[in-house]
Amino acid sequence: MMELFNLVENLTNISGPAGREEKIRSFLYKEAEAYGDELFIDALGNLIVTKRNPAGKKLLLAAHMDEIGLMVTFIEENGFLRFSAIGGIDKETLLGTRVIFSNGAAGIIGREKLKEKEVAGLSHFYIDIGARDRHEAQEKVKIGDTANFYPLCQRTGSRLIAKSLDNRAGCALLLQALKNLPATLPNEVYFVFTAQEEVGLRGAGTASYQLAPDFALAIDVTRTGDTPEPEYKMDLSLGNGPAIKIKDSSVICHPAIIERMIRTAEKNKIDYQLEVLERGGTDAGSIHLSRAGVPSGALSIPCRYIHTPGEMVDLSDIAGGISLLVELLTEKW
Repeated sequence: MMELFNLVENLTNISGPAGREEKIRSFLYKEAEAYGDELFIDALGNLIVTKRNPAGKKLLLAAHMDEIGLMVTFIEENGFLRFSAIGGIDKETLLGTRVIFSNGAAGIIGREKLKEKEVAGLSHFYIDIGARDRHEAQEKVKIGDTANFYPLCQRTGSRLIAKSLDNRAGCALLLQALKNLPATLPNEVYFVFTAQEEVGLRGAGTASYQLAPDFALAIDVTRTGDTPEPEYKMDLSLGNGPAIKIKDSSVICHPAIIERMIRTAEKNKIDYQLEVLERGGTDAGSIHLSRAGVPSGALSIPCRYIHTPGEMVDLSDIAGGISLLVELLTEKW
């Protein structure tokens, strides 16, 4: 498990808000370079690693590499930064949160005093980078610069706590599965580390249109129902295995793919859970609507506190997902 932990730690420590995936893409390219028959970066910034077999069915596997983040919109005269969200930000977790910009500038999020019964909107928050005035702030950052939550990956038993486990945990699963596969496969497989998922499943849509796969799987995190009074009741817990998605807000998974995943898991004695997600989606949402339609499913990693500075997953769920994905890819589809 230590090797897997180190991989996830390295991935979560790298900055990559949606639309600014250069650093995380570079890391993934170097890690995957020795295992694919072809690697290329498309016009939207997706990294596509191909295992060739023209005689087999074409499978697309998508794990988004971008994370939620913040973008500077205005610099106050006193040096504080106003910002907008890149992706879905949980405002309740912002106050006192440390952030870091791609150039290394660090800051902390503050909030204005609220009036009675006033609900905090994003406009009430600001980033304090320690600047004395606007001029000093402009020496560190400019309008349009992006920041992400400060990286700190900690392990407690089999559990990991870090920012951007959504979806660096999925990237780790997909990357390690690629490394564990034999040199030749019965299918032609595209391992796609997608861009801009957090702002509308964008990279997956363009990649799917270009590659025209026969089948697809999204690899991503999902919510759990194992915390006190969860917002949505779900029969998912950390440590009980990866989840086979049935439905979410963006896709109703293809029955044949669900059945294949269940059959393969049971045949190989891999623990799994079934997922119905009431709110949220994955890259499968745009892939299954590409061209004339693509039968799609998803393999999910249960994750607590999604879209906060401290998400939590269980290493055993990632390891189980790697095993299941390897078995799926060594079958003829």
